[in-house]
Amino acid sequence: MTGHDMRNWMIHIRKDTLKFAAAHMTVFPDGSKEHLHGHNYQVELAVELTEPALPQMLSYEVFKQALRTVCAEWDEKLLIAGNNPWLEILPAESSEYAFRLCGKRYVLPVDEVVVLAIDNVTAENLAQALFERFWAELTHDRSVRWRERIVAASLRIDESPGQGATYTIRWG
Repeated sequence: MTGHDMRNWMIHIRKDTLKFAAAHMTVFPDGSKEHLHGHNYQVELAVELTEPALPQMLSYEVFKQALRTVCAEWDEKLLIAGNNPWLEILPAESSEYAFRLCGKRYVLPVDEVVVLAIDNVTAENLAQALFERFWAELTHDRSVRWRERIVAASLRIDESPGQGATYTIRWG
């Protein structure tokens, strides 16, 4: 190998505890939608690094803790696409979240709903939204100086075995 070789390492994190169960309704382009249903989502993270040597080592636990935190925020919730054109927020009591989606009216306890800044609840959009929330959780401590060692990161969400989506971001 020469001094010009570009070498990177990939770490993978997939644990039984990195999951969440959530309900949703995907909306289709014609304004119809799926029935309300849920999935037991499994989350996997891959992080590409420039150097795994001891002085540059990153703890897997830091990544796992950030993932557990964001998974817990969505666990046992109804995920709503807040930017969906067929979503209408309705007047409700302060303890309730009332809305109409594709013409159907729903009223739920407000603490059982998570409204996401996405236009549709799909595996692709959830992968990106969960990654962005994960990255904010991971990097909220600005004193941590390891970001420059991360070349890329991918977050995969499977809504069932063999079916899901991955969101990847590459820096530099």
